[in-house]
Amino acid sequence: MATSISAIGFKGSLCSSFHGSWGTSMAGEDYAMLAKSVPNHVRVGKPVRARPMMKNVNEGKGLFAPIVVVTRNIIGKKRFNQIRGKAIAVHSQVITEFCKSIGADQKQRQGLIRLAKKNGELLGFLA
Repeated sequence: MATSISAIGFKGSLCSSFHGSWGTSMAGEDYAMLAKSVPNHVRVGKPVRARPMMKNVNEGKGLFAPIVVVTRNIIGKKRFNQIRGKAIAVHSQVITEFCKSIGADQKQRQGLIRLAKKNGELLGFLA
């Protein structure tokens, strides 16, 4: 599929020719061989995403952090997390009962629970 173009310049003596193809630079057998070597479909896998690390930023910091870490190592991580979960639930219930007794609303209660969590992190209870 070669195309030839010629241009005649001033006085008919200047001549230029273009021999080639506008659509592709490959023709015939070369194109067919290249087309066979390229797969018909491309399989795209799911992107690999790093799992977020749920780690305490204050791990190892705080007054009670060494005690918490030693206790976790002695009783095991699974049992330790069960006990910690129960302790957090009881503490949250105590805060809720306190808020009911003083007449605090839901927003103030949530603020107190957030404050308790922040203080627990700073003291090392959540290490």
